[in-house]
Amino acid sequence: MDYNKLLDLVADLGYRLAMSGAETFRVEESINLITKAYGIESEAFAVPNCLIVSIETSEGKPMTRMRRIGYHGNNLDSVEKYSNLSRRICSQKPDLALAVQWLKETDASQVSYNNLLKLLGCFLGAGGFSILYGCTYLDCLFAGLCGLILGLVDILMNKMRVNQFFRIIICAFIMSVAAYTLAGIGLIYNADTVIIGVLMLLVPGLLFTNALRDIIYGDTNSGINRVVQVILIAAAIALGTAAAWGVSEVFFGVHVSLPPTEHSIILQLVGSFVACIGFSIIFNVHGFGMNLCAFGSVLAWAAYVLTLRYGGNELLAYFIAAVVASAYSEIMARIRKYPAISYLVIAVLPFIPGASVYYTMTHAVRGDMETFSQVGLRTFAITGVIAVGILLISTGFRVLSLRKARKMK
Repeated sequence: MDYNKLLDLVADLGYRLAMSGAETFRVEESINLITKAYGIESEAFAVPNCLIVSIETSEGKPMTRMRRIGYHGNNLDSVEKYSNLSRRICSQKPDLALAVQWLKETDASQVSYNNLLKLLGCFLGAGGFSILYGCTYLDCLFAGLCGLILGLVDILMNKMRVNQFFRIIICAFIMSVAAYTLAGIGLIYNADTVIIGVLMLLVPGLLFTNALRDIIYGDTNSGINRVVQVILIAAAIALGTAAAWGVSEVFFGVHVSLPPTEHSIILQLVGSFVACIGFSIIFNVHGFGMNLCAFGSVLAWAAYVLTLRYGGNELLAYFIAAVVASAYSEIMARIRKYPAISYLVIAVLPFIPGASVYYTMTHAVRGDMETFSQVGLRTFAITGVIAVGILLISTGFRVLSLRKARKMK
C-alpha cells in the first residue's frame, strides 16, 4: 500500500468537496469511507477553513495531511461530481494511480455558467422572489433589473478580489440606492419589497443550510463557524442598505413603506419556481436537475401557503415547509444518487428569513430597538423551526439508511 498516495488522494478529494460548498459531514465521511475501502482506518477533521486527515500505517507510523480551505463559492455541480467519484472509488476500489487519474478527470469535467447566464440567474432570482414578497408586476421587473446591477457589481468585485465583507456592503449599497432612486422618482411602488427580493441574491443560502445540517449532524464547531459567517454577512447587508437609506433620504425624503401586493397562490408558485431556476444557475446546477431542484421549492411553498390558508400559524407553516423541502431532497437524492444538499438548498431558499433579517437590521440602524428585538426574536424563531423540520426528516432518513445497511451485511 502506498500510504502517501492514498493520503494525498483523500485529502485532495476532501479539499475539493469543501471548496465546492459540501457539508462538513460529507467531507469527513467521504474521506473515511475511501480509506476504509482500502482497509485503512482514518481520522478526518474538517472545519470551514481547514481539513486535516490522519492515518496509521501497518508499522504503526502516523501520517497526516492538512489542507487550508480558503474562500469558496456555491458550486453544487462540483459537490455532486466529487460525491459520485467518492462512491465510485469505494465501490470499485481501483488501483490508487487509477483513482488519482479519475480525480483529475473529474477536475477536467467541471463546467460553469458564463457571466451572461449568471446575470440572467440574478434577474430571475430577484424578480421571482419579489413576487413572493408582494411586489407589483412593474416592481418585479425593476427588481430583476436591480438584480442585474447587483450581479454586475459582484462580478467586478470578484475580479478585483475584493474582501467578501466589503464586497457585500458595496453590492447592497449600490443596489439599494438604485431601488430608492426608482421609488423616489415614482417608478416603483414599494422600495422595501424590491430591495428584499434583490437582497436574496446576497443571503448566504448554501452557508445557512450547511450551518443547520452541520449542527444537526453534531459538527458543532463547523455549524457555529458558519452561523457567525451568516451573521457577518447579514451585518454587511444591513450596513450597505442603511448607508443607501441615508443617502436617499437626503435627496428624496423619508421613505414610507407601502403594503405588499397580494398575489394568487398560482402566481406565487410560479414566482418561487422562476426564482429558484435563477438560483440554480447561480449555484451552478446543470441540466434537468435544475428543474427538479426548483420544483422542490414549489412543493414547499405550496405547503407553506396552504398551512396558513387553513388556519395554521406562521411558525407551523415554516415547519411544514421545511419538512416538505427536506423530505423531497432526501427522496430525490436516493432516486437520482445525488447529494441531498443539491435539492435542499434550493427548495428551502424561499424560507430563509431574508425579509426578517432586512427588517431586523433596518430597525436597529434606525434606532427602533423595541421593534428590533421583536423582529429579531421572530427571525430566530423562524430559523429554529426550519432547523427542527430539517432535523426531523434528515435524522429519520439517516436511521433508515443505517438499518438498511445493517440488513445487507
